[in-house]
Formats: sequence, structure tokens, C-alpha cells
Amino acid sequence: MSPNQDFYQAYGKRACDVAISLAALPFVGAVIGTCGALIKLEDNGPIFYNAPRVGKDGREFTMYKLRSMKVNAPDLVMSDGSTYNGNDDPRMTRIGSFMRKTSLDEFPQFINVLKGDMSVIGPRPDLKRETELYQGDERRKLEVKPGITGYAAVSGRNAIPWHERLALDVYYVDHVSFGLDAKIFFRTIATVFAQEGIYVKDGDDQKTGAAATEVPANGVAAVSADAGDSVATMAATAAVDAGTDSSAAVKAPANAAVPAPGTADAKPARRAFEPAKLASFAKPAGAAIDELRERLARNRARKLESGYITITTPQAD
Repeated sequence: MSPNQDFYQAYGKRACDVAISLAALPFVGAVIGTCGALIKLEDNGPIFYNAPRVGKDGREFTMYKLRSMKVNAPDLVMSDGSTYNGNDDPRMTRIGSFMRKTSLDEFPQFINVLKGDMSVIGPRPDLKRETELYQGDERRKLEVKPGITGYAAVSGRNAIPWHERLALDVYYVDHVSFGLDAKIFFRTIATVFAQEGIYVKDGDDQKTGAAATEVPANGVAAVSADAGDSVATMAATAAVDAGTDSSAAVKAPANAAVPAPGTADAKPARRAFEPAKLASFAKPAGAAIDELRERLARNRARKLESGYITITTPQAD
């Protein structure tokens, strides 16, 4: 690392963080005031989502975000351990969907920068459970402060697999410089306006039925879905139907294949979420599981023998 890079990391980067964050505070206040009022009007829930994250050297901190999801929305997890983030996510509120597309929900993190928890530019912070899934040298991303935006965020964002994003984070750690940070900063502006990489792609991982799996909080039931359904969509539907109990999980066979369009086994495209389905957020978990079982049975009947359905209940300790 050159002397200039050493000086920038030791002094210059923090000076830039403070200067940019102070300049952004009027905009942050306007965004919080406007979006906060709309969040309250939509469901009268809390304005902020205080997200626990892991920062530099593994230190945990509270990352500030404007709440974009329904109150007590369950966590949906991709097969690689990352958090599910799709454009068909029923956990999202109407104003939340707009904030997510425009990245306005991230603006309160300039307060985290002023506190010293984060930097304007750096790897996006992960949940503690995600840090436990790091492989190889991926933990090196914790050698620097997490950022509001970063090298991975402008190189594909959520549209690229999580471990590829982690590799880009490690690359950034090895190449931190004023020039690279400046490029990322201006590229972020272009990326936000173009709304690039906001959501995960419906790639091969999802098409083979290994995409999104909701992790039950109380382990009441696990529902294995047939491979022909969009697992991410079904997991989101089950989780929202189960409400705060988070007791319905959707899984699919890891080796199942999806019939090609136009073949005998191919299924019609799934309909979009209905408003009535979104309104059932607080439905009791038992009723949600029964409904999901019936829907899965109908889906299986429309297929030949390409999948299976099982309902399992863990035994008591």
C-alpha cells in the first residue's frame, strides 16, 4: 500500500465522510420528514427500522434505516445465506417499495457515518448470521468500516450472487484509495437513478428450487414445495400469511429441475399477489399452513411427477 493510500485511510477518508455527511444532513432531514409521514399514514407503524449489523473488526452496531417492510415481517433467506430481496416481495409496503427503488430508505445512515459506525464508501454491512457463513478470506471485508454504498453495490448490487459480492468487498479492502472511492461515489448516483441491481435476479438458483427459504422462529412446521413453483415467491407468501409467528417455511428439493416452457410438465405463469393476500398479514399460523397445504396440493395435481409435498412437524424436546 502506497503512502498516499495509508494517509487517506488514516485521515482523509474520515474527513471526507464527515464533510459529505454534514452536507447531506438537510437532505436527510427532508427525506426522513417526508417519507416518515407517508410511512405513518400507510400503517401507523414505526418510521425507523433499527437494523443490527456487524461492522469493522466484527463490532456490532445499530444501522438506521427507514422502514420499508410491514411491521414484524419475517426474515426470508436465500440458499446461500443472504437475505431475500425481490420485486415480488409481499412484505414490502407501498411507500417501502418506492424507497427501496430510490434508496431513500438508506439516507438515515449518514447519521451512522457521523457517529463513526460507517463510512460513506465501504462494503455493505451484513447481519451477524451472515458473517457466520463467510468462506475463505471473505471475513476480510470486516477490516474496514461498512459503507452506505460500495464497490459491490455499484458492480451489480443484489443482482449478483452474495459470495461474488463478498469477493468484490475483499477487492475493495485491498485497493482502498481516494480515486476508487470517488469513482464509486459518482457511479452510485448513476446506479440509483438507473435503478440498477435493486433486486435479486430470477437466476438458475431460484429456477432449480433452491432460492428463498424462510427460517422459522419457533420451528412449528416446514413445508416442502414442488420444484415447479417460484420458491422465493412461495416462501414470501407463506411468511406473510403466517404473520408475526413466522411459523411457515417453504423449501424445495435441491436437485429438482423445472420443466422447460412449452413442455407437458410446464406450468402456467403464477399470478401476481392479490391485495387480499397482502392484507392477511396477521392471519394465524395454523390457518396459513392449512391454506398453503391446499394450494400446494392443487399445484401438485397440475404437474405429473416432477415434485413432492410434505408437511413435517418437529418433535418436542
